[in-house]
This record gives sequence, C-alpha cells and structure tokens, in this order.
Amino acid sequence: MLAWIIAALEPVIAWLTERWPAFHRFVSGLLINGIVSETRPRPHPWSTKTDYISWAALTDRTYSARQLAAVDLGPLPSAELTTAVFARPDGAPQTHCPKSTMLFPAFAQYLTDGFIRTMVFNDREDRRRTTSNHEIDLCTLYGRTEAQTNALRLRSSAQRGRLKSQWVNGEEYPPALYDVQGVTLAEFVDLDPPLGVDGDTPLAIKRQLFALGGDRANSSVGTMMMGTLLLREHNRLAGVIAAAHPDWDDDRIFETARNVVIVLYIKLVVEEYINHISPSRIRLLADPSDGWRRPWNKPNWITAEFSLLYRWHSLVSEDIVWAGQPLKTANLRFAGEQLTGHGLAKAYAWMSAQPAALLGAGNTADYLQSVEARAIDQARLNRIAPYNAYRAAMGMKPVTAFEQISTRPGVADKLKSLYGDVDKVEFYVGLFAEDTAANAPLPPLILRMVAIDAFSQALTNPLLSRNIWGDEKNKLAAFTAEGVAAIESARTLRDLLVRNGADPGQAFVGMTRPDWKRDAKVQRVG
Repeated sequence: MLAWIIAALEPVIAWLTERWPAFHRFVSGLLINGIVSETRPRPHPWSTKTDYISWAALTDRTYSARQLAAVDLGPLPSAELTTAVFARPDGAPQTHCPKSTMLFPAFAQYLTDGFIRTMVFNDREDRRRTTSNHEIDLCTLYGRTEAQTNALRLRSSAQRGRLKSQWVNGEEYPPALYDVQGVTLAEFVDLDPPLGVDGDTPLAIKRQLFALGGDRANSSVGTMMMGTLLLREHNRLAGVIAAAHPDWDDDRIFETARNVVIVLYIKLVVEEYINHISPSRIRLLADPSDGWRRPWNKPNWITAEFSLLYRWHSLVSEDIVWAGQPLKTANLRFAGEQLTGHGLAKAYAWMSAQPAALLGAGNTADYLQSVEARAIDQARLNRIAPYNAYRAAMGMKPVTAFEQISTRPGVADKLKSLYGDVDKVEFYVGLFAEDTAANAPLPPLILRMVAIDAFSQALTNPLLSRNIWGDEKNKLAAFTAEGVAAIESARTLRDLLVRNGADPGQAFVGMTRPDWKRDAKVQRVG
C-alpha cells in the first residue's frame, strides 16, 4: 500500500525532495529500505560449495553464496536451443533501448567486473568458485591483493600517494602492461593476466593494453575509459591531499586517496547509475545513515544468482559511430589505441551518443552469443532454482502463463516449446525473456534484484559504516576535509571528466539518452 501511495504522489514528492534536503534524505532512506526489505537479508543459508547447509559452505568465501537452495531441474532443453532464445532472427537489426546510452553498459561492466569474479579456468567445476573480495573496493583499479596494489603504486617522494601512469598525446593513462616484444613488464607480473589474452594474441593488441588491477579491465574501450578516469581522479586527489598534509608519508596519502575514490565511486553507482536504472522520479541518495540500523546491514557475499543476473550482453550495441565512422563494437575489444588516439573526453561523448541495445531475448549481438551459452551452462552447473522461484523470493507474483513473461513477438512461443510448463523456465532465461519495465532499461525481476543487491552491498561498505562515515573525527581522518569536499562536489562521471582534464565541452555525457521521454503511467514493478 505504501508503494502505491508513493507512486501516486511521486511527482509532488520528487519536487519536494529537490528543494528540501532533510526530506530528501528521509524519503531516499525510506525507499531504499523498502526495496532491500523485499527479500530475506544476508547471511544466506547456502553457497555453491555444497548443495546442503554445511559449516564449510557458510564460511568458505572462495565459493559464491546462494539466495535459494540448489534444485534438481530434471530434463532440460539442449544448450544450443536455449542459447538461441537470445539470438536475433537472421538479418534482423538490434532493437535500441529507448532510455540508455552505451555509457550505461560500459559503467555496468566496469562495476561488476570488480566483484562478480567467477573462476573461468579449464575445469568446469571452477565455475562454482570466485576470486571476489565481495566488496565494491575498486580492485579493477587498485588490484585485489596487496601484491597487486604494490605493483601499481608509484612510490615516489616527489609525487606521494600516486598510482603509476603514462602520458600519451598530452593525457594521463594507466601504464603499459607489456613491453615492445609483448612480454609482461617485470613490475607487473603479480597482476592477473587479461582474460582473453594469451600467447596467440597479436603483438599489436598486447601493446595497447594497460596495467590495471582487474583481469577484465582491458576487455573493452568502455572499461579502459572507466579505469583511466578513476586513475586520474586518484592521482589528482593524491596531489591535493599531499599539498594539504606535507608531513604525511606516501603510504598515508595513497590510502587516504584510495578511501576517497572508493566512496566517490559508490556515490556515482547510486546517484548516477542506479538513478538511471530506477523508473522513479525521486532521486535516490548515497546516504548510508538510514541503513546503519537496518537488519540488512550485513557483510557482503556475492551470490551465484547475482553473478548471472548481471550478464547484460544484449545491452551492448553491435554497431557504434566512433570518430565519425561506423564501427563494430567487437572492434573495441582490447583496443587501447581507440582511446589514447582520440582522448578521454571524446570517448565518453561517443559512448554517450550511441543508444544501447534493448536488454532481452532475441537481441544479443552476434559476437556475444557464446557468452550467453556459458552463462546458461553456469546456471545449470550451480543448479539454480527456476525463474518463478525467484519471483516469489523477491516478493513478486509468480507468472502462470508464458505470455505474462513477454509480449514480444515469438518469445512466449519459444519458451513454451522449450519448457512446456511455465514453472520449469530456467532462472537465467526467464530473467532476460521478460519485457523491460516502464521507464527503466531492465526487466522487472532483474530490476528488483539489482536494486536489492545494489543498496545492500554498496551502502554497507566498511568506509560508510557508522564508525567511520558517521563519526566526524574518523570521517576526517579517513578522507580529510579535501577528500570529503571531492566526494560532495561530484555526482556524475561528467563532473569527474571536467576536473581531470577531459572537459567534453558542449558534448553530451550521460547514461540516459537526451531524447528519452518518460511514460506518465503510474506502474508498480512486479
């Protein structure tokens, strides 16, 4: 009932929140708690280590947690036929998302590559395991281990607290990972090798790659853009903090700048990224204070389901206009020169000028079909419960007919021919077969699960705890006055670009298409 009242009054409430900060904080906290409380809070009873409750499964964080227990799915349709649900009909163009630009999936990939880290080695059983630290810790920038962080640090008495970097065409970028012969530089041997790069990778590609904390951070120009911008912000902040604290050593300046960048990034996650995803007019805030007293404020442990629902491959447009020329996005993989050759500001503007594709069945780019197949295999390996079980677990009504999942031509018929019974539709397939929600780029179940996990994992970060962010003395010690000002003065990626030498001028930079128009109908998701 509260949700319906808020929805009906939403335009008025949104107007008030933008003019009354205390009311804005109250409403934002109320909405966030309502979203997260739709399902059971952590800790979950199960993990992918065992299919039953065990001490090992409750404590070994090298395995993924699970929101629901493993189930016997019985006979399933072939992997080939199931993967075909995601393929476009021969010759059919991709459908564009009416709300999102390509900056949205670029940000999403960089975000999730930091904590969704399913092992992808030779043994199929490895896909039950994870190398995640289970936090939004920017390991994509700083590394996931102390040895990797040390490899990426400059350690200079003249430039205290900075990360290593290089200058190309007058702009700062992460340093090169390989030497001119394509051999990993000795200083970076502790970094995880880039996924998809091996002994057969051409030298010309290796020489375009950056030394960054994540093994997926070079996978596309989009992730390289994110890493570059955050590296510049870290090094800028380190300079500001060093100037304000001349008695601090390299370690303290580095760690303080790192604290600031992590919290600033979480703010961007909530106030730009999540607000883009949200269908609501009410802008949600990255204010952790309401969550300090909530039962869902628990340590993070990434679930197997979360690692699947974030496979937003069909958001990626197959085509893009880059430097004024049509280009296949497949050609932006491992393509550092497409970034350094044109500059950071232009790269962000070009990503923002290209509509994303519509997330859902029958719309995945051809070159990403194999990735859909691996996701289906991972869900089956981990014996993930069916789609309807998760609708119920998230406080949504289970569907009773295939036509309730999707109204797009042919989708319901494909599902019916594959599964026969709507209760047998697999989690991964059902997630992406759903129609997208009104005023959102995501289908309803994904939207609900992303919102629950985003807030319950972002706002529970240790740096945002009551004992640090909520204690003024510790807050200043952890971030400095200069760092707090940096966090408070930025709300968008564009803000970071402008203050880091990549002002896009009049060019649009954002995740929400400037031509997007809101559907005025009041709807309740789910």
